Amino acid sequence: MPKKKELTKSSQWKVLESEYLIRRPWMTVRRESLRLPDGRIVPEYYVLEYPDWVNVIAITDDGMMILEKQYRHGIGCAAWEIPCGVLEKSDSSPLSGAQRELLEETGYGGGEWTLLDTLSGNPGSTNNRTYCFLAQGVKRIGEPNLDAGESFDVKLFPVETIPEMLLRGDFIQALHVAPLWKFLYLNKN
Repeated sequence: MPKKKELTKSSQWKVLESEYLIRRPWMTVRRESLRLPDGRIVPEYYVLEYPDWVNVIAITDDGMMILEKQYRHGIGCAAWEIPCGVLEKSDSSPLSGAQRELLEETGYGGGEWTLLDTLSGNPGSTNNRTYCFLAQGVKRIGEPNLDAGESFDVKLFPVETIPEMLLRGDFIQALHVAPLWKFLYLNKN
């Protein structure tokens, strides 16, 4: 697997001024004035600050993938997703946050966990990352415990049906589509 390229100091932009325009629990907006490495000035650049997120490709001990069908108001429709959520301040790590989210949303837990990828939904304007985990061999160990703003259906699908669902457009969340394709690629036989 290719190594990830690290940014060098010469490729970074210098912040000349920074001002917060909105500060809310789920989103913060800041406006910055920047100097590019070649000396040009960008007088207004906007960054949306979000908490880091976690998502989980969860495979049960009998080989089924756990999916959620959830309405997303921003786009105004429901689509299939993998279990996901915000990494909370009380989580000791992205892994513990992913394990908490899976249990809260589906009642499933346990199994063997690996970090599949770390992604950014839009590195040009957002500052957060999404930690994508693969949990294999999970079992139902409790009941879901949804947050006040959550409402969705949980269903188990054979892993073999996921490529067709992806090709059909059943998933629209890019931060779910990317790790699903990576999982399928790494697990092709």
